[in-house]
Amino acid sequence: MKKKFLSLSFKQILQIVLPLAIIAIYTCTSFTYLVNVIIKRNTVKVAEELTKQIEYEVRLQFEPPVFAVNTLGFALSKSQEYDDVLNLLQATAMQYPQCEIFYFGTMNKIADGGSLILSTDEELPDDFDHTNRDWFLNAVEEGGGVYISEPYKTSAATGTVCVTFSRLVFDEDGNEVGVIGTDLLLNNLSDVISSLELSKHSVVNIVDRQGLYLTNKDSNKLLKNNYFSDTKIDKKKYDYLNYFDGIDKAFIQGSNFYAVRKIGVTQWFAVIEGPISDFTGTSKMWFSIIESITCILILANVAYIGAHMNNTKVKENKVSEKLLSETQNLAVAAKENAATAQDQSAAVKEIVATMEDNNSLSENIAQKIKDVAGVAGKTNSDVVDGVKYLETNVAQLKEIATANQTTIDGIKSLGEKIENIWDIVTLINSVADQAKIIAFNAELEASSAGEAGKNFHIVATEIRRLADGIIDGTKEIKESINEIQQSSDSLILASESGTEKIKNGYENAKSLENRFESIKNASEITAGSAGEITTIIQQQAMASEQILITLKQIAAGVENFSAATENISKASSSLKDIASDLNEQKDKSNTDEKERT
Repeated sequence: MKKKFLSLSFKQILQIVLPLAIIAIYTCTSFTYLVNVIIKRNTVKVAEELTKQIEYEVRLQFEPPVFAVNTLGFALSKSQEYDDVLNLLQATAMQYPQCEIFYFGTMNKIADGGSLILSTDEELPDDFDHTNRDWFLNAVEEGGGVYISEPYKTSAATGTVCVTFSRLVFDEDGNEVGVIGTDLLLNNLSDVISSLELSKHSVVNIVDRQGLYLTNKDSNKLLKNNYFSDTKIDKKKYDYLNYFDGIDKAFIQGSNFYAVRKIGVTQWFAVIEGPISDFTGTSKMWFSIIESITCILILANVAYIGAHMNNTKVKENKVSEKLLSETQNLAVAAKENAATAQDQSAAVKEIVATMEDNNSLSENIAQKIKDVAGVAGKTNSDVVDGVKYLETNVAQLKEIATANQTTIDGIKSLGEKIENIWDIVTLINSVADQAKIIAFNAELEASSAGEAGKNFHIVATEIRRLADGIIDGTKEIKESINEIQQSSDSLILASESGTEKIKNGYENAKSLENRFESIKNASEITAGSAGEITTIIQQQAMASEQILITLKQIAAGVENFSAATENISKASSSLKDIASDLNEQKDKSNTDEKERT
């Protein structure tokens, strides 16, 4: 037969695994949720910090050209001579290599006698009009402030994007003498932005107000492609006007994170986006490891519990079989004790009845002795009539001797029956000791049975307590029997002494004819002896009454023992039923296990 996994049924495995699985799922789910919340918050925070860094990098790129045109504007206010201006422009161009070119245009166009001086010393045609260029017009409009143009491509072929910085120049008298300008190439800015990476798959760019790329790894997209065409953001919820509303923000939408920040006073925006899985991938790996370990621990727990339950079942079967055997033995012993106790109870009751008869007889003897004493007292006054009543007196003395001998024989018979009581008490002690040993063994078996033997343990304890009570009762019975034997011995001695005196009186009465002269003395002796006999008989009656009380106590004790033995028998039967139920349950469990396999 194929044995099932650790002898466990599907229901048992489900009972073991289901609570552990629920706890594991709840713990892992809660932990995953908390970790994801923390990761998302940290991702948003890191994205915000990166936008700040992008703004800082842009400012680093913008500050040198601004500083250069301001410095040149101050220097050119002192001299506008061609050579001086050219030397100054060339020297500045060497200091700021990120700027493609520096140039200075006078307020008049070339055709009107003005000039446009380039740091490259390039000559321009006479019809070239620099005064209508945006960099010139916007600088004049700024009135001394630095004008920064929108990004534009220097040529369609190269795709290089640059920004123009220009400023109005005044002479020392405050008159407008021209405009100084420079073109900043955004190549360096693109390289810096490309080096910034929030995560493995994140994308960082700078775009203008309309969303056109100012930086991108693909130079063909610069000022041509729109960021909102490439992004995965929900365009219904975030159009470019709402997205670039001048408010710094970072958020998570769906499975991606996004961040935007306006850069300084420009209309440029740093934009970042990427999959949130870049940050949760490691945590998912660890979650998978934890889940695998949890499953392994659950299976190990199932295996352990299954093995433990299998061992427990084997032990329960052995205990059940042993318990059934012991309870059967205990039930048989209890029934035997009950039968013995009933026999003892009947024997004690018979002794009690005999003692009651003996007590009644002793009372009659005492009454007769009192009569004899009265007769002896009257003998002195009735000596003349003594002869007349002599025969009657002799007959009465003979009856007294016979009755006294009967009393002695009864007392001796009582002593023999008391010896039988000794045997009964010894038997009771032996039975109680056996019951106590059985109870002790039963307690040991109940302790090893665990929870299943709890009720059997209570019954065994009660049996042991009853056995202890019986032993204590038999000790009291032994003490009472010793007292009865001592009183019986004293009564026998007294009775034999009285018998001797009665015999003497009888012989004296027989020889009355020969010693009539000594009748008076004999009658006095007879009266004294009768008084003594009365006292002895009274003592005998009191002893008999005491024996009767003791025997009644013995009878009550035997009846209690009989009732206790009967209770033991009933308890044993109940215990036997419990053991039988356990054995049937074991057989049923084994049958079910065989059916399942």
